[in-house]
Amino acid sequence: MGAPSAASGRYRGRMQYMIRSIRPDEWPAVKELRLTALQDPVAHLAFLETYQDAVDKPDSFWQERAEGAAEGALGVRQIIAEAPDGTWVGTLTVLVEEAGTKDWAGFPVERKQGHLVGVFVRPEHRGTGLTETLFDAGLEWAWARGVERVRLIVHEDNERARTFYRKMGFVPSGLTVPLSEDLGESELEMVLERA
Repeated sequence: MGAPSAASGRYRGRMQYMIRSIRPDEWPAVKELRLTALQDPVAHLAFLETYQDAVDKPDSFWQERAEGAAEGALGVRQIIAEAPDGTWVGTLTVLVEEAGTKDWAGFPVERKQGHLVGVFVRPEHRGTGLTETLFDAGLEWAWARGVERVRLIVHEDNERARTFYRKMGFVPSGLTVPLSEDLGESELEMVLERA
């Protein structure tokens, strides 16, 4: 995903969004959108960090995060949807996990795969097809890196997200990731195999 593209194919509204990779110098916007996402009513189900944890991080953290996921970075790409007025209205990040490594939860990675994380669209832009378009861009980037499948992890109680992921072709793999032994919560892996 190099040059920006004006995406409108799936949109039911009239607004045109620019779907593109972030640039390293855009760390303030990366920070702002993440903090907004962490204030969403289902953030406790969708993200592994809290608003307070994120807001307490120094600017250097956000600068490194943007640089590591920007256009040209290897193995990670943050893709955003930008409204005509320049506002970032949606995002997702794709990680490439190499076979023979361990994932964030300590599970072995058996084959090269993409991992979608940090999916968020501002509420006023949901239901427009924007999330689907972000997913299409993320999947395109992952497939171009030679991954065999793309996966994501979703909280067992996040039915809205699970329904959307099924609509996009993801299916449960059977892998369950325990989150908290105290609360008995877990997340489910969903995968999309390369066609």
